Amino acid sequence: MTPFRPFFSLIAFSVLAVGPAVAAPTANPLEDHVRSANSRFKDVSVAVAEGYAPIPCVSGNDGGAMGIHYVNSKYLADDAIAIDHPEAVMYEPQPDGKLLLVGVEYITFKGPASLEGHLFSYFGAPNRYGLNPYYELHVWAWKANPKGTFVDMNPMVSCDAMGDMSH
Repeated sequence: MTPFRPFFSLIAFSVLAVGPAVAAPTANPLEDHVRSANSRFKDVSVAVAEGYAPIPCVSGNDGGAMGIHYVNSKYLADDAIAIDHPEAVMYEPQPDGKLLLVGVEYITFKGPASLEGHLFSYFGAPNRYGLNPYYELHVWAWKANPKGTFVDMNPMVSCDAMGDMSH
């Protein structure tokens, strides 16, 4: 036996032991479900054809944005939560005028509410949208949010391409 054999065995063991720890994290199952159920909205004309209408781009006071929400008033009024029929679809405006799908938002006026075990956030009134108190859950399924998949504002999203038309 060579004197290096134990050393190489130790290296091989170390690589095998560390391998799983450095593997890429898996996506959240709800994020995966949302993405597969709503990928049709990559084309904003599909959202429009399904009854969604835009509201101005929403930016946060401390940076980041939610983007332009295309809201379906029928889904907003029914209080039902269906993974493939979000109340709002969110797009980030691009400098070339195109809209990039970044996420969806589920909204209900009945609560507390949850979707696949994820609790919605509660927003009282008055609020920036002029809505009655409501529960909502953002899912950043197409643009990663370093603050978390379900956090409202995404520092990686911007309304800058909208100029003065954002809020």
